[in-house]
Amino acid sequence: MACDLWLVPLVDVLCHSPDNPFADEIAVYDKALDEAGLPPVPVFGYMPGLSGDVAPVAGFDYDALHFLRRAHLLNLCGLAVTPVDELGGDYEQLLEMFETTAQQSHLVWHYDHAGAYVPVDFAHPLTNDELLEGGGPLGSSQGLLRELHSVAPALGIDPANPPAAPAAPERPTGLEEPAAPGPYDASPFARERHVWLGLHAAATRSLGQGSMIVFS
Repeated sequence: MACDLWLVPLVDVLCHSPDNPFADEIAVYDKALDEAGLPPVPVFGYMPGLSGDVAPVAGFDYDALHFLRRAHLLNLCGLAVTPVDELGGDYEQLLEMFETTAQQSHLVWHYDHAGAYVPVDFAHPLTNDELLEGGGPLGSSQGLLRELHSVAPALGIDPANPPAAPAAPERPTGLEEPAAPGPYDASPFARERHVWLGLHAAATRSLGQGSMIVFS
């Protein structure tokens, strides 16, 4: 099954529009941020070169996303990061054994098919009843980027000079469709690296452009 990442520019021409399709979600995120003593989702003034257009930034399959989450959780817990051909019970055991650690991870503790990362820096994903009933825990783009940098060496990636990100999907990918294959990579962590590069591109652009990352 395919997972697409979209960037939603947090510019006033979109966020202050009465037709903003993300108004309800942003209100829920603002409430969660306020409860945590954090500033609201930032809204930036329009500048030439920016628009309110929502655009895809990356795509991959759900299994590959869980491969990367598994690698990150192993790395967080000081265990050897080993490649696997398929997800087995060890990942579920990891989540059970290290549940508290998993729940503090922006990369791991996130719904597969929904939810967002916003460019507000906070230590751990935010949860409340409204978030869990909708898109799931709210992540920080800064927190996601830190975690990607942390796991990168275990995957053979230099976070200071990563490979080029794969091309964004040309069109929205249906949930039941297979994700477009990534470029050839001889690494035993090829699937993890493909997702890493997509998430890294999304997090970097989220911070550079003032956008939130939306899963679909």
